[in-house]
Amino acid sequence: MIVIAGNTVQPDSIGEYAPGSIERTILDMLASSSAKSVYDSADQLKFELTLRKEIIAASLQLYRSGLGFEIFRETRCNPDYWKRTQEGGFLLKDGVKPSKAIMDIYENGSKYGTECATAMMIVYYKALLSVYGETLFDRTFPKIELMNWHHIDPLLREVGYISKRDVYLPGDRRYFANPDVDPLVPQWQGENVIDLGDGKYYGHGIGIRNADQIIRALNQNRSEDADEYAHLLDSAGRPNFNRLYGISRRSAA
Repeated sequence: MIVIAGNTVQPDSIGEYAPGSIERTILDMLASSSAKSVYDSADQLKFELTLRKEIIAASLQLYRSGLGFEIFRETRCNPDYWKRTQEGGFLLKDGVKPSKAIMDIYENGSKYGTECATAMMIVYYKALLSVYGETLFDRTFPKIELMNWHHIDPLLREVGYISKRDVYLPGDRRYFANPDVDPLVPQWQGENVIDLGDGKYYGHGIGIRNADQIIRALNQNRSEDADEYAHLLDSAGRPNFNRLYGISRRSAA
């Protein structure tokens, strides 16, 4: 159920989104849910739809970027834009525009290597860059440190926490857990993914796959005495769309 300014609305009243588009798919999912999705205005909802669309686009672009998969002790980054920390994270260098640094990951992915959680943060930053534009993005995120859920910017802190949701939507961060992972390959203890819609997920290192394919890959990396299979958690992380919309609205005022 979609509620805008106290009124229940139907997808057709939100905007001219083509059938099959990611925006219309999300609207239909929200409208068909018994849970209320409450918005102050139609523009607030449209902002979320746009950002979710860009999250998916950023995921597909990162998949094609050549970004390598590495465990933290072996991560790498372009030193023209980032300083590699002792923990294996990437710290934005002084004097570098945040927007240029994020774009460099997409344009020169072969110079970078990191694990799946950090890749999720890269996706969300790129999506916001696409929505905000360079000027607002640089003003909003003057300092960036990419390191899974550590050192996460307060504006994106909700991405780092997964919790049960009434409805799961494209653009959400989901997690496939592998509780009985082989201790010799701890990087297979789970997979952070972006829900792309249509039953597909993007996970850095594992690529674009459906749930069964991801579970199968994780199950192949369990310990010999494993008795629990990998599975998709009934929870999701997502940014605070309303807060991010407020930043965009104030900028346009």
